[in-house]
Amino acid sequence: MKKMSLWLTVFALVSLAGCSKPDTYTPPENASGEDIFSTNCTKCHKPETGSVMTLSSAMANKDAIIKKVQEGSMRMTAFPNIKGEPAQRLAEYILANSKTK
Repeated sequence: MKKMSLWLTVFALVSLAGCSKPDTYTPPENASGEDIFSTNCTKCHKPETGSVMTLSSAMANKDAIIKKVQEGSMRMTAFPNIKGEPAQRLAEYILANSKTK
């Protein structure tokens, strides 16, 4: 039983580590926030009825969204090449089309 628990733990950690690998996608300089979201974010974030996602109050600002997109987390892939104006447009799109909890 202990071996099974150990293997499940190792498998879970390896799986989570795979989720946090950076993605090398670089949006075109003129890409809209909606285009960037549709191309990359919908792979994991399925739009909800009436919004693209639900944000925590801590994430409901452009700087927090851009940081999360560029740095990722244990559960989210990092997109370090989404920066500058495209990152601003993506953050604006997410804010304008999301709910806050």
